[in-house]
Amino acid sequence: MYFRYWQRNVSFQSLSLQSFSPRRFNTTEAIPPVALENEEKQYAPKIQQLVKDISQLTLLEVADLNELLKKTLKIADTPMMAVGAVASSAKPKDEEAEASEAKQEKVNFNVKLTKFDDSKKVALIKEVKNVVPGLNLVQAKKFVESLPQLVKTDVPKEEAEKLKAALEAVGATVILD
Repeated sequence: MYFRYWQRNVSFQSLSLQSFSPRRFNTTEAIPPVALENEEKQYAPKIQQLVKDISQLTLLEVADLNELLKKTLKIADTPMMAVGAVASSAKPKDEEAEASEAKQEKVNFNVKLTKFDDSKKVALIKEVKNVVPGLNLVQAKKFVESLPQLVKTDVPKEEAEKLKAALEAVGATVILD
């Protein structure tokens, strides 16, 4: 069977679950000295063998290894936050900056189609087909029938107002976010 091909082609047999057990790392071996900046770091032979074995894995085997390591080491699947985001969120904002942000006018808008007049459905479908690039008539019909939908995102205020007026002219209810 095709889906089991990768299981037959295993070249990673030298590693087992026992090689990752905590008791294996409780050794009395000497810790290698730290390399200076100018010197190339020397790695232990077992680390070199691990790298060699892992580099010969297929993508599916790497995914299985990743999953097994996460389960064995109890690592959660949580996304890592960017360091800059943590640093910027930790800074307290002064009141003047907050006031100036509130005064700034919104530049880009999202045009959202919320409902429409059933008697003008055909005209609305044709208008949506003309407004949204890449839609054919069938896709425009499905788009209109599955409301609420975003027609366009991040458009300038002038264009959003024109789009809103054009859609409202054919019986649609539009919200600018």
